[in-house]
Amino acid sequence: MSERSIQWFRFTAPANFYDLAGRLIPWFAALTVALFAAGLYLGLVVAPPDYQQGDSYRIMYIHVPTAWMGMFLYVLMAVYAAIGLIWRIKMAEIMAKAIAPTGALMTFFALWTGALWGRPTWGVFWVWDARLTSMLILLFLYLGYMALHAAIDDRQRASNASAVLAMVGVVNVPIIYFSVQWWNTLHQGASITVTDAPTMATIMFVTLLIMTFACWMYSIAVVLARARIEVLERERKATWVKQRLEAET
Repeated sequence: MSERSIQWFRFTAPANFYDLAGRLIPWFAALTVALFAAGLYLGLVVAPPDYQQGDSYRIMYIHVPTAWMGMFLYVLMAVYAAIGLIWRIKMAEIMAKAIAPTGALMTFFALWTGALWGRPTWGVFWVWDARLTSMLILLFLYLGYMALHAAIDDRQRASNASAVLAMVGVVNVPIIYFSVQWWNTLHQGASITVTDAPTMATIMFVTLLIMTFACWMYSIAVVLARARIEVLERERKATWVKQRLEAET
């Protein structure tokens, strides 16, 4: 193992993670505020109306980033859950649990903003479209993961059972992503792909990227904050916890 790997591995110790997260959270929080302010200004004031959808398209600046984050965070949660289940790394279990509420929030916002966009575009708030339905299943998977964690008193058994659910449910993520290609759906195809240039105006593309980074920064800040709270709960009897709390007060 290289020296750099050893340096990073030491943050799997709860005390080291707690200190690192405490230093990082203010920076990510500041970036969140700055990026959201810039993105919302560009999206609501600078970007022009869409030639087909008018101003209703502006909801995509929330809808698309939150949908991306909802899917990505579920995969990340499943990876951490698998690491915790296989290698019994405590911080991996904590991170998986900390990610779930933020992932559920992002997925909820994606569904909610999608409904707001669907009413003027499709004439209805909801249809049982393949993309929408699989996204709703993703929200249920997040809620199921959290409910299973809360339903089992033994912490290790709760982590193990939730990890299995997370790993099984990850199969839904590619279904969400490829649903518009596999089935005849109302949902439009991707405007941004890895291989092709964006099919939108530059200002719209830049605004979408800024809002996506804003969601990233928000997710990191909130997940780290929640993980710190979970670390304190699990390690409340440890000497280092008493020392840190005394120093912070």
